Amino acid sequence: MGAAAAVARPFFELAGVCRGFGPRERRSEVLHDVDLTVREGELVAIVGFSGSGKTTLISLMAGLLAPDGGAIRLEGAPVTGPGPDRGVVFQTYALLPWLTVLGNVQLAVDQVASALPRREREARARHYVEMVNLGSAVEKRPAELSGGMRQRVAVARALAMDPRILLLDEPLSALDALTRATLQDEIERIWERDRKTVVLVTNDVDEAILLADRIVPLTPGPRAALGPSFPVDVPRPRDRTAINDDPAFRRIRSEVTRYLIEVGHRRRSPAATRWRELPDVTPADLSPPRATRL
Repeated sequence: MGAAAAVARPFFELAGVCRGFGPRERRSEVLHDVDLTVREGELVAIVGFSGSGKTTLISLMAGLLAPDGGAIRLEGAPVTGPGPDRGVVFQTYALLPWLTVLGNVQLAVDQVASALPRREREARARHYVEMVNLGSAVEKRPAELSGGMRQRVAVARALAMDPRILLLDEPLSALDALTRATLQDEIERIWERDRKTVVLVTNDVDEAILLADRIVPLTPGPRAALGPSFPVDVPRPRDRTAINDDPAFRRIRSEVTRYLIEVGHRRRSPAATRWRELPDVTPADLSPPRATRL
């Protein structure tokens, strides 16, 4: 019985998670009763509108914020704060400008593997720099890198910590289309190689279908919650040049997009579209006195 329960236990779990901001008497609830279960080795994409609470959700998973209610568990243990078992890549690169590419990545290695000899820590950092194809830029500083290269450094730094789960908060949203496509391919290649558990937050449905095993939409806020899961049954590897002609890709895109549009209409406040009658007020006469005008 105990062994069966251990096998069935989810790898990463959010149960009834709520989070708001503001003073207690005027607290605005951003997320309400969020439930999510992620299997080990799964790549799950959470898609939603801008402002729906996606970054708040990722911050809760990372332990950077504490939930007002509910529980977050990784392998059955409660998440009570940040930890090396969760690597995070945010929209902003957050690189130290005075350190090189290698220095920024090795900084993460030094934090989680300080017991290793310096040479081994450096070799580990170089391994992840090479993994994101930045071997030729290893001695460059962030100011000398393009936006796409800086984001690669951020991904390498997170991977170098060897986390149990990788959390990606719209890491490609600020990049141009070509660089974004290149990094999407890099993320898929790295995931295929290491099979780490990944939660990707994005507002791009096509990106979610290209990368994920499963898509979970986030309803518009306030009091946003997660909707039903949409399995991505498109075979891997996924060729971006041919995927638009795949019937399964078109079907999933249609289903997810339709759900987001419909839930957006349902959640729209009636007060925002209701006609209001303005009070009958005569505007004050602010013109100068007659003598002044003459």
